[in-house]
Amino acid sequence: MLSIIVPTYNERKNLKELCERIFKVVPNDTELIIVDDNSEDGTIELAKHLSQKSNITILSRPGRMGLSSAVIDGFKIAKGNILAVMDADLQHPPEALPKMLARIQGKKADFVIGSRLVKGGGSKDWPWYRKIISLVARIPAMPLTKIKDLTSGLFMLKKEVIDGVKLNPIGFKICLEIICKGNYKNIEEFPIMFGERRGGKSKLGNRQIFEYLVQLKELYRNRS
Repeated sequence: MLSIIVPTYNERKNLKELCERIFKVVPNDTELIIVDDNSEDGTIELAKHLSQKSNITILSRPGRMGLSSAVIDGFKIAKGNILAVMDADLQHPPEALPKMLARIQGKKADFVIGSRLVKGGGSKDWPWYRKIISLVARIPAMPLTKIKDLTSGLFMLKKEVIDGVKLNPIGFKICLEIICKGNYKNIEEFPIMFGERRGGKSKLGNRQIFEYLVQLKELYRNRS
C-alpha cells in the first residue's frame, strides 16, 4: 500500500487539482495524508470536503512547525509499506508517482528521488536566477552524497528505509536527511519536470534558509 504525505500551509488554490491528479494515477488503495500547519486560507476546510470522496487523512497541527516535522508526523500515521512525499504547490508532477512506485515494487530500488538533474528531467520555465539559487543551495551538501538532486522534495521509499532512524525535524530538506541516514541498499533518481507554482506563495524565507544551514551542520557532525 502506498501512503503519500503532503505538507500544506495556505495551499487551498492548489489542493483540489493536486488531489484529483494524484488519485487519477495511483492504485485504488492509496492513502493521501495532508499535514496542515494551521492554514488561514481554508486549506483544511477544503481538505475535509475532499476527504468525503477520496481516501484522505488529515492531520491538523496548531501552527507553522516546519516542513520536515510535518513529513515526520505524516510518516508516523501512515498505513502503507511504501511512503511518498511531495509538495502541494503543483511543482511536483503527480504523474511521476506510478513509475516511481513501479521501481520500488519491481525491486529495482528501495528509495527513489524525483530528480530535475538527470537525463529527461528539468525545470520548466525557470529563469536563470532560480537555477543559480538552486545550485547554490545544493553545493554545501554535495560532499554528503552522490545524488545530484539532493534537495528534491519529491521522493518515495520503502517504510523500512526509515525504521529506527532518528530524523531531525529541523529544516525543510527532509529528503537529504533520509539520504544521509536511511537504511537502503539501492537508491536512484527518476527524471521529473519541475514546474512553476500555480497559486499561493512560496514558503522559503530567511528562517528556512537558516534552518537548512543548521540541518547541514548536524548532518556533517553525524558523518564524522
